[in-house]
Amino acid sequence: MQVGKEFEIIRRPIITEKSVKLSKQGKYVFEVARPATKPEIKKAIEKIYKVKVKKVNIIKIPSKKRGWGKYEGEKRSFKKAIVTLKEGKIDLGI
Repeated sequence: MQVGKEFEIIRRPIITEKSVKLSKQGKYVFEVARPATKPEIKKAIEKIYKVKVKKVNIIKIPSKKRGWGKYEGEKRSFKKAIVTLKEGKIDLGI
């Protein structure tokens, strides 16, 4: 893994009502790069936040059609990871 590559893999934390509830169980949700694999995500989280990761679950969110008046478009698709920690905590500012 190259220096700084972990910041290309982990795009941003996803902060929603559901993710805040999950964080109380030691699970954190992140948007990740599409080609990223579970081991790469695990290494990146451990290096960035200095915690031990127990498990990584990946969800691919498909694009959805959206309309606004006479205009039509699509919401972008993305990949998110739910990371379960062995111990410790990640401070995301929630």
